[in-house]
Amino acid sequence: MPDDILAPWPLAPTSETDWLAALAQDDGLTGYLAPGLPDAAWVLGGMYERGETAGASVNDSQSRDEHPGPGWERLRWTELAARIGDPVVPQGVYPCLRCFPSAKGAGIPPGSIEWPAEGSLDRPTWDQLIRLLTAHSPQGTDTACLVYYNPIITRDFEKGHVRTGRLGDAQALFDNPDILYTPSNLWAADRSWVVCTDYDLWGTKVCGHRPLVEALLGDLDIEAIRLPWTS
Repeated sequence: MPDDILAPWPLAPTSETDWLAALAQDDGLTGYLAPGLPDAAWVLGGMYERGETAGASVNDSQSRDEHPGPGWERLRWTELAARIGDPVVPQGVYPCLRCFPSAKGAGIPPGSIEWPAEGSLDRPTWDQLIRLLTAHSPQGTDTACLVYYNPIITRDFEKGHVRTGRLGDAQALFDNPDILYTPSNLWAADRSWVVCTDYDLWGTKVCGHRPLVEALLGDLDIEAIRLPWTS
């Protein structure tokens, strides 16, 4: 693994996740899904639609995604929901493959939509999320934080995988060549916010103070939504 990616992220004791396990009341098999701290919003994974000039997507339909390439256009969840008459996320459901149940009968050509990656944010969304977290953390890029990768994506069920570093170095974690997912959890060392990406979901829950959540909801690059039933 390239030293320039993980050198700023040394391994940390697995006990660093004890507070998350207690908070989520979970074992972290697919990631720790925390309640609002005190507020929360879901950042929806990037979805793209094939344009007339689009070639094959650069993505392999597994784990983290890049922008799929020239000719592919961002398709917002709200746009698709309005087009086919579905809610953005059905009541009582998490952002996942159970969303957009009417898509199959809506005349959408097969292969014309690249659905969000499960268990990982796409690069444009990850990068913008890190920028917003940085802007809403008092120490900015120097904010001490930790990351946790669940055992499914590390393929190691014997030991946990926790690393510690600076928020300013978090964008580079997208390019980890050994773990093809963004972290299952990313949190500030002072626990003022926590990012939760479950292995089975199309969205990432961000828990933290209200100004951070409002910034996510109002951002033009990120698509975020409150789902009260998930808190």
